[in-house]
Amino acid sequence: MTQVSDALGPATPSAPDPDAVGSGGLWASAWRRLRRNPTAIAGAVIVAAFLLVALFAPLIAPGTPGVPLPNSGVTPSSVPGPSPGHPLGLDSTGTDLLTQLVYGARQSLLIGVVSTSLGLAGGALLGVLAGGIGGWVDTVVMRLVDILLSIPSLLLAVSVAAVLGQRPLSVMIAIAAAQVPIFARLLRGSMLAQRGSDYVLAVHSLGVRRRTVVMSHLLPNSLGPVIVQATLTLATAIIEVAALSYLGLGASNPSTAEWGRMLVNAQSRLATDPHLAIWPGACIAVTALGFTLLGEAMREALDPKGRK
Repeated sequence: MTQVSDALGPATPSAPDPDAVGSGGLWASAWRRLRRNPTAIAGAVIVAAFLLVALFAPLIAPGTPGVPLPNSGVTPSSVPGPSPGHPLGLDSTGTDLLTQLVYGARQSLLIGVVSTSLGLAGGALLGVLAGGIGGWVDTVVMRLVDILLSIPSLLLAVSVAAVLGQRPLSVMIAIAAAQVPIFARLLRGSMLAQRGSDYVLAVHSLGVRRRTVVMSHLLPNSLGPVIVQATLTLATAIIEVAALSYLGLGASNPSTAEWGRMLVNAQSRLATDPHLAIWPGACIAVTALGFTLLGEAMREALDPKGRK
């Protein structure tokens, strides 16, 4: 009797899935998925452009930030438009508009990165205490996190900034305070999901101390979602920096090169010179969009449910 396998020929091995986790690990698989994701590429291009502009601001800007030009020609009803030395014209203070935009990117990057780092550090500390120790410590920490989460993030940031005063450090602390409960809850949930894994049970069976298990095994394997959230939070931080400056809680110097401050200065000239508000508003929107696209793409790449 002829076997079916003989009639069909030898079985052809299926091609390996390039996105399989076992092929280089979770992060290698996520990187391969990101490289083929148009959303990730678009977000990475926007973020890279933002970083380059912020880092090389002195080389790109045609002038000095916050320094009005002599005989600028600014009047109460109009500002000079584009000219050979000033591609975007001047702002309401007589300063080169392109210079303010370029240095505003540096200010937004500095405050956004520092505030997100502070929020991540504070949230990670609370998350490790709650998810690693558990028990009454978990209960106390999470009730504190619930209280912070019950306050709208922008309202919490405004309250902290109003108490600390008009300084860049105050803005950083204010935005970080609103981010701490988000990172704490996310890391705690990720660590609780890891605690029931086979490798954790195996390490416990070997008699390894709890602190070593938490810091050497649970924490490193729980940071993936937190890193993705940090990328998304950077977009929120940039928007909140502009919002605090718009509300008068940012830098005290009105000539400071910051996108939110530029919107405040342009408010009285929206009818005659709307481009003074359009340019900084577009910079805020595009930069936040870039971090959001990149963060969402990273979330999809690291999500095991999205793999086939």
